[in-house]
Amino acid sequence: MPFSRSPLKVHQMIEIPDLAAGGLAAGTLSAFVLAGGLLSSRRRGARQQEEVAGLRSQVDAARAETGGVSRAYAAEVSHLAQRRVPAEATRAAHPHVQVPGPLHPDLAGTELGAGLDGVLDGVAAAVAQERKRVDAAARAGMRGATREIQAGLYRLQDQLRGLQQRYDDPELAQTLFALDHENEQSLRRAQVTAVVCGAWVGLAREESHLVDAVTGGQSRLVGYHRVRIHNHLETGTALVSHAVEPVAIIVAELLDNALRHSAPDTEVVVNLERAHHGVSVTIDDAGVGMSPDERAYAQRMVAGTEPILLSELGDPPRMGLAAIGQLTRQFDLSVDLSSPSPYGGVRAVLLVKNHLLSRIDPAQRPPAAAAPRSTRTAAEQPVPEAVPLAPEPVAAYDTGAISHEPAPDGDALPQRRRRARAALPAETAAAPARTPEESAAALGALQSGTAAARSAAPTEGNEPR
Repeated sequence: MPFSRSPLKVHQMIEIPDLAAGGLAAGTLSAFVLAGGLLSSRRRGARQQEEVAGLRSQVDAARAETGGVSRAYAAEVSHLAQRRVPAEATRAAHPHVQVPGPLHPDLAGTELGAGLDGVLDGVAAAVAQERKRVDAAARAGMRGATREIQAGLYRLQDQLRGLQQRYDDPELAQTLFALDHENEQSLRRAQVTAVVCGAWVGLAREESHLVDAVTGGQSRLVGYHRVRIHNHLETGTALVSHAVEPVAIIVAELLDNALRHSAPDTEVVVNLERAHHGVSVTIDDAGVGMSPDERAYAQRMVAGTEPILLSELGDPPRMGLAAIGQLTRQFDLSVDLSSPSPYGGVRAVLLVKNHLLSRIDPAQRPPAAAAPRSTRTAAEQPVPEAVPLAPEPVAAYDTGAISHEPAPDGDALPQRRRRARAALPAETAAAPARTPEESAAALGALQSGTAAARSAAPTEGNEPR
């Protein structure tokens, strides 16, 4: 019997492939969707990997840069500690020393550069403060030492003065005069050291003729006989009491420099002139002179406008110019070393201002016999009554009666003579081959100058402190 299908079954058989095709199409579509999503995920993963790689490279670059900056900072700090800080500390004592800059010039103006410069400024301030503290301690110690030395030298001076008055033997007198002069030089050095260390110079007992203060400073030096003083001031020009010793010290130090730095066969010329604002003491030597740097240094020292530390005075320390600077600042004096001398050496000019000047009646209190007479009134000066001298050389002296007689040529300091206590017989007086006057004449200038210096020097109880 032939096979036959019902229409329903045929219809169902036709629907099954359609469903399969639809399912297949849906699966294919899902596969495409899934494939697209997977592809997109892979692309996102690749981009993320690229981003991660870029970040890693940036981090590595940042780490490398940070390491380089750290190494640069470390090198800069090491350079600061090893080179710049020691140079800054050395510069405090030696201004000519150059402090190196940073290793990287581009640090200038940055916070790091400002911080490094601040370190240097702090080091400089600390070193300066410590130097001042050490210098103050050194000055205090030296003041105490020089005070004891000065006291001993003053006692020795009194002993020598007593011996000079007690003994009349010419050879012994010559030895005592030489010892007295050596003691005077030691006393001057101790006094200069004390002045540099801040000690007070002391006060003179009374007003003194200015020319006496100048000759007093001259008498304290080795080679004083090479100094020629020309007095062009009015007779009676004097210094107030508290200015006598400072002027004598300054003149002594200026003359000492002139004598030391000039040939022993040359003269040092001193001129006392009236100026508009006071009196000038001009000292000219024929020495080697000074270079511009030396002249600038010397002018800075004597000006007294800047504090000077003991460590800046050299080794051994040169106290003379520093003492002048101390005195010019304390007593309103002025010293100028800027002009060369017409003789090829150095010219030093001390200006004593009007408020430090006074006047003394020369008739009541004449200048010392060792002082040069004024050229202005030389023709009008009354001739003082001469002290009678013994007609014959004698061996006996009156130690309390001493007179001074100017040298014949007018250039040397006056000679020292003594009056006889009693005349001896002619045969006794003629016996010695060497008369006392001849022995004492060689040291007359020294004794006269020393006496003039003592008349302006501090007395007991007013010694420099």
